[in-house]
Amino acid sequence: MEMPQKRFFLPFLSAAGCVLLLAGCTVGPNYVRATAPATAKWDVSEPWRQSDPKDAVPKGEWWVVFHDDELSGLEKDALGANQTLQAAVGNYNQARAAAAVQIATLFPTFGTTPNAYRQRLSGNRPPSGAVPPLQPVTQNSITLPFNAGYEVDLFGQRRRTIESAEASYQASAANLENVRLVITAELAGDYFTLRQLDSELGILNRTVDTLKRGLELVDSRHKGGVASGLDVAQEETLLETTRTQATLLLQQRKQFEDAIAVLVGKAAPDFHIPNRELKAEPPPIDLGLPSDLLERRPDIAQAERQMASANAQIGVAKAAYYPSLNLFANGGWQAADIVKLANVSSIFWAFGANVAESIFTGGARRAQVEFAKSGYDINVANYRQSVLTAFQEVQDDVTGLTVLEQARDTQQLAVDAARRTLDLSLDRYRGGLVSYLDVVTAQQNLLINEQEAAVIQGQRLVTSVLLVKALGGGWDATSLAAVQVKPKLKDVVAP
Repeated sequence: MEMPQKRFFLPFLSAAGCVLLLAGCTVGPNYVRATAPATAKWDVSEPWRQSDPKDAVPKGEWWVVFHDDELSGLEKDALGANQTLQAAVGNYNQARAAAAVQIATLFPTFGTTPNAYRQRLSGNRPPSGAVPPLQPVTQNSITLPFNAGYEVDLFGQRRRTIESAEASYQASAANLENVRLVITAELAGDYFTLRQLDSELGILNRTVDTLKRGLELVDSRHKGGVASGLDVAQEETLLETTRTQATLLLQQRKQFEDAIAVLVGKAAPDFHIPNRELKAEPPPIDLGLPSDLLERRPDIAQAERQMASANAQIGVAKAAYYPSLNLFANGGWQAADIVKLANVSSIFWAFGANVAESIFTGGARRAQVEFAKSGYDINVANYRQSVLTAFQEVQDDVTGLTVLEQARDTQQLAVDAARRTLDLSLDRYRGGLVSYLDVVTAQQNLLINEQEAAVIQGQRLVTSVLLVKALGGGWDATSLAAVQVKPKLKDVVAP
């Protein structure tokens, strides 16, 4: 009885050895990051210095470089309560679970389906080896079976699927960082725009106070017969126009306040930010080299990981051309009497393997491979486009900050000149050398230039926020290396 078993097991073991050798094969292209358009340096001028980098942006809480405690508090509220960010966290957790599902295929499955029943067989049933006449039979059946199965990854379909899922998981992690960066940057931009409007409101309110005093002056001179009614009307017109501007500006301010409320996860009617004029200055920012963007931008990292996932899908599609091998085993105990269930004679078992291969598929496999290749090409194009967009955004913001800094200096000169013009006009009016129209014109000119200076200051801060965002907010792609679901031995018995 030993020889037949040996004759059976020797070829089985030989076949198993061949299977293990074949299991090392993995079809499909190995991933290599696609090239992307790049530049050696930024097109910069004063005050930027390529060889003298400025302070680096802190990782994570990049907004602290603005040294604004109120902004920092709002950013922390947004990180904890923003619903768009919470949705991105959910997508990230789903991607991790999807990767875990694929990794679970590395392990064999094991299950059981116990059953017990009592049945009566017909006396008129077809004979099966027994001699008629047959008699009705009533019998019990109690079965405690176990079954195991495992699909051997002969040509790497499972490995490519896991590779794709892991890359998608990392892409989701990069997307989460990108959503976090977009939301925090949008909040900072809205906050500084709100403060810019506060500065404009402050200018308008101070101008209203000045115009009130001017109206009192010209009205008293009119009553004394020195000034005309036209002078009074001109000053009154400018006063009311300025009040109107301040009223309309309150609407814009409320819109930005409500936008911030949504970003921090609060109801707009219950959310208020006290007025405070803009005093901050843009922080120094290290540009780094253009090639650094490939590691510092989470959206580029996301596109690159999506490209890797699509590349692995080509291998998954190509593996469909090759046969699949499934190993199975089952066994257990079966008896008509539960007392005899544990007897050795009640044991049953079986094991074996089956191979499946599709011969004709009507071109479906070829089409699936072409579909996967096209998907990869799409992701390559998206990756290259994201790199080009990143270069554009950084260059635009660097140029914008340079221009706005120059504009700030010249606009301050314009404000100083407008203020001197108003002082001279008032002196000349009191001396009777000019009409009050010159004073009104000088007042309008000063108001316009002060407002423009406030707008430029707000734009400088918003543009600096955009530059930090364009540079990745201090993030780098090396953190993605830790984003993976590793198979563990305990997962073999995990439910």
